[in-house]
Amino acid sequence: MIDWTDRHCRGFHRLLSRRALLYTEMITAPAIVHGDRTRLLDHDGEHPVALQIGGSEPAQLAQAVRIAADWGYDEINLNVGCPSDRVQSGCFGAVLMKTPALVADCVAAMQDASPVEVTVKCRIGVDDQDPHEVLPAFLAAMQEAGVRRVIIHARKAWLQGLSPRENREIPPLDYPLVHAMKAAFPALHLSINGGIGTLDQARDQLAVMDGAMLGRAAYHEPWAILGEADRLWGDAPPLAGPVEAAQAMRAVLARHMEQGGRMHQITRHMLGLFHGRPGARAWKRILSERGAAGTLADYDAALAAVGAA
Repeated sequence: MIDWTDRHCRGFHRLLSRRALLYTEMITAPAIVHGDRTRLLDHDGEHPVALQIGGSEPAQLAQAVRIAADWGYDEINLNVGCPSDRVQSGCFGAVLMKTPALVADCVAAMQDASPVEVTVKCRIGVDDQDPHEVLPAFLAAMQEAGVRRVIIHARKAWLQGLSPRENREIPPLDYPLVHAMKAAFPALHLSINGGIGTLDQARDQLAVMDGAMLGRAAYHEPWAILGEADRLWGDAPPLAGPVEAAQAMRAVLARHMEQGGRMHQITRHMLGLFHGRPGARAWKRILSERGAAGTLADYDAALAAVGAA
């Protein structure tokens, strides 16, 4: 979710759900150590929120975790699942499935430096690996290193020949293998990711797994997923519907723009709020066309298009 789940996105998502654990976009350890930490790590208190880090050097990852501690994240997650070219060239992400001992060293160093839990997100394997051999060995290594929670994307990653988008769609999902890992590692808190597009599908997975992670489905249909997500905990949603969410975001936009921000920085994450509902196309068109230099009057026009003015 690089370039997607920034703090503006997470602030909007937190408005929709009090309970869902939100994740940052993946930020590399070198960027945290050498880059603009305020820009990279600032958040708006949208707890619970996890910082997702990419890297493969234990000492550098530990340094990044120590730096991030001042920002008060609730969890630090090491990404061992992203298949993008940028990630491979930096020798982190899914390519680390080939070196579980190195990942174990990384998480051990991160745990020593972190005041909060360190978790791992992985694939079931990469390239020509046999997931039935690789995944249990990987989980055993993580458990031995002290990791207690792992999120498993139930697809292989093909590091050569497939784009990141194709890696989310073409390798077949193997839910039975991931379900078997829950039985094989009962002490681990295991969440499943990949191909889960509705809350009903998430609920089905939760009958077997400890957690379910939804990425693009939650982004593109935020009300259908996050607006109803608190029901999974037996809680009522914090808002009655997408109209109320859009109205509540107007005050957020006003504050943001008063501080010199642009409307598009927030509204680009809201385009799918009315997905499948009357006025959805006009809402999306108005925010897309006017967002870059948009004003509150433009936002009000979008509200009017969905009957929320």
